[in-house]
Amino acid sequence: MVNYPRDFLNLIRRAKRVAVLTGAGISAESGVPTFRGSDGLWAKFRPEELATVDAFMDNPRLVWEWYLYRRELMNKVTPNTGHLALVEMEKVFADFTLITQNVDGLHRRAGSQNILELHGNISLNKCFECQKSYDGEIDLAGGELPRCSCGGKIRPDVVWFGELLPPAAINGAFEASRRAELFFAIGTSAVVHPAASLPLEAKRSGAYLVEINPEPTPLTDFADFALQEKAGATLPQILELVRK
Repeated sequence: MVNYPRDFLNLIRRAKRVAVLTGAGISAESGVPTFRGSDGLWAKFRPEELATVDAFMDNPRLVWEWYLYRRELMNKVTPNTGHLALVEMEKVFADFTLITQNVDGLHRRAGSQNILELHGNISLNKCFECQKSYDGEIDLAGGELPRCSCGGKIRPDVVWFGELLPPAAINGAFEASRRAELFFAIGTSAVVHPAASLPLEAKRSGAYLVEINPEPTPLTDFADFALQEKAGATLPQILELVRK
């Protein structure tokens, strides 16, 4: 049984403004596969060779084949108890922002509403040129790849290597971090910037910083309370504390 600090217990029952940052760790508990396949064609490629603008311009069909393969893998996994606990926590706190580095869409599938997806969502598409969302099917068997009404090629709506994060998402994330009374960093290695700066930005602005991660990270020494546990086991317990 976790021995929760008294200051954490007092705060979680009266806090109004809460921000959460999630990383690959919470998705790993659902069995989300690694960035590339372990065998077959995709074992021959490094992610840096496929998740780039240059790769898409050189061979958009190959890039799309990889992303459709990854989408198929993602469709086989489901949100875990950690995702579901965050859905319920959002209903309790007056100001709750969920910031995620993950592209798997599991938070949305679980039912979370106020989400900032820093790296995009692998299930969504957009125009390479005008950035407009595209809801049509991606059918590689049909010959030509789909194009936007503006004529631009359709691409996955994710952030590739070398691209900037969506301004609305990252700016919103920093705003939520600065106003938070309580900030949770969950399943993130805390090494990929600018997302890794968000917990420290929250702490500098006066937030109580909680880290939930099975292994220590560069953030651990800065946390007011660090739980070296899996999110799927810990977040339902914290949810019960919130409800009391």
